[in-house]
Amino acid sequence: MSTLTLLLAGPLQSWGAAARFSRRTTEPAPTKSAVVGLLASAQGIQRGDDDRLRPLSALRFGVRIDQPGTRLRDFQTAIHWETEKSMPLSERFYLADAVFVAAVEGPPALLTDLHTALRTPAYPPFLGRRSCPPARPLELGLHPDKDLLQALRHEPWQASPHHTKKHTGKTAVKLPVLYETTDHTTDTDTLRDQPVSFAAEHRRHALRTIVRTDVELPTAATPPRHDPFDALPEESR
Repeated sequence: MSTLTLLLAGPLQSWGAAARFSRRTTEPAPTKSAVVGLLASAQGIQRGDDDRLRPLSALRFGVRIDQPGTRLRDFQTAIHWETEKSMPLSERFYLADAVFVAAVEGPPALLTDLHTALRTPAYPPFLGRRSCPPARPLELGLHPDKDLLQALRHEPWQASPHHTKKHTGKTAVKLPVLYETTDHTTDTDTLRDQPVSFAAEHRRHALRTIVRTDVELPTAATPPRHDPFDALPEESR
């Protein structure tokens, strides 16, 4: 087995596992459904193509919370495009200034294809909702000799410089990890975010078993700040 790691960082993110009418909440960390959808989008898989979705859904999933961010609530109004009548006021919840490292474990050939697709995605990526673009490149690395937990322990801490300042003087930081397991003898939780079908007419999700643990990383391993304007000539800035 190999593991592919992704960086999920942006001004706003939203990872909903359930929607109740006009109230759209977010989980505190990315859901498997959303990350599998992101990978499927990068490969150009259409929503109703369940046969191509199935190998992605079978990947083992985990996520490390490098920077939890702040939960925000937004009120939205809309007008029906045909009748021009006002739609009900809706609540949308987001995570602001959050950073996560997601990982999927599976067959090396499939993960190699996904790694390539993330570099040249068929469709633009977004962090849970189309209004939430990523602030940094998504692909972190392909780990052919590591399982999911080993890869999450290997990747450096990805938090922003502003967040890492809170840990000045510390040599290490403990980061929460939520990972998928089939071992029901441990203390587990469940979440209905296992994608079965993304087809609009019969979108379906199954329950998935999750374990929470912590990993300890050195604070000195914090990566340098990513500046997208570095790609521009000096005279253009």
